Amino acid sequence: MFELPVLNPPTEVERRPPWLKVRAPGGESYSRLKAMMRSKALHTVCEEARCPNIAECWGAGTATFMIGGDTCTRSCGFCAVKTGRPLPIDWDEPRRVAEAVRAMNLVHCVITSVNRDELPDGGAHLWAETIRAVRQLNPDTTIEVLIPDFKGRHDALQIVLDATPDILGHNTETVPRLYRRVRPQGKYQWTLEVLRYAKEQHFRTKSGLMVGLGETKEEVFAVMEDLRAVGCDILTVGQYLQPTKNHLPVERYVHPDEFAEYRERGIAMGFLHVESGPLVRSSYHAERHVG
Repeated sequence: MFELPVLNPPTEVERRPPWLKVRAPGGESYSRLKAMMRSKALHTVCEEARCPNIAECWGAGTATFMIGGDTCTRSCGFCAVKTGRPLPIDWDEPRRVAEAVRAMNLVHCVITSVNRDELPDGGAHLWAETIRAVRQLNPDTTIEVLIPDFKGRHDALQIVLDATPDILGHNTETVPRLYRRVRPQGKYQWTLEVLRYAKEQHFRTKSGLMVGLGETKEEVFAVMEDLRAVGCDILTVGQYLQPTKNHLPVERYVHPDEFAEYRERGIAMGFLHVESGPLVRSSYHAERHVG
């Protein structure tokens, strides 16, 4: 076991509680997956976003693919993925993702991407090609996508929906009051519209929230109500962890009892699944959310 590193000298506020200790990544399965990803020139959000569950998930042979390159056009205050001008789209990437899914013998595949706001379609056609390539090579694998907001554009979103993923995910990330600080290029209404539009076409929808950024419990409950109002089926709630000293600080470490309260309230609201805990991330236990 090891405790995720804190770059600055710890204070009482910064010192991480015992429930945030995780196992160090390693082992045969981890090394095999890492080698395969590099051999196929693929990126995973597990690595790029420094997910604390990488040891558990990679040890179990699962990973979340990140398409569209490793450079994002947005500069969210919480995210470890690098920001800048991305390279051109690699149209061979869908084939390599599909081959990796087959090599891993995945029953459920999770795919996400960087934001590609510089593209006219926001990367929607790459998304569609990837979904179709994975399905063609792995017809028995269910596909979950965690997509950008496409700036609320229905035409771009429709391109993704036409490829018929099994679960359509888009993260709320935080409460509306904190969007300007946490997601400066995003809009809360864009997020709700993505989920509403997908649900209108009968897709199973999913969203995620981080806590510990300065939100109140009442604000979290209000977002949960908004998500249910647009028909969101699945919710994840996890602790925000500062990836580097250049990112937003953690305002507080939320106790596991509060996460349990979010889960209980979410189930009472009508969510089909609620994953809520300190180390929960968007794709945590994703295979459970299909049926």
